[in-house]
Amino acid sequence: MASKYGFAKQLKELRFLFCQTSEHSAATRSFLTKSYPTMKKHNPYTPILIREASGTEPKVYARYEFGKEKSISLKGLDDKSIEQQVTELVKAS
Repeated sequence: MASKYGFAKQLKELRFLFCQTSEHSAATRSFLTKSYPTMKKHNPYTPILIREASGTEPKVYARYEFGKEKSISLKGLDDKSIEQQVTELVKAS
């Protein structure tokens, strides 16, 4: 898992948005519960923001140098798929 979460140097922020109670955000909550400590351990200076709001569809945003942003919807994905999507996002620039 360590190599998966070695963020690209260009990544300035990773932001997760999801609902704290809804079923469509359950996989995102599960993923973050398991993976957040590892991601933060390997990237202590990169902000990883977690935003919970009622009724929000799960989504992850990555902000890179010069204000460039990418986002991916996490709705309907399981833990493994979320891990793959986040890994691609943090490696991209």
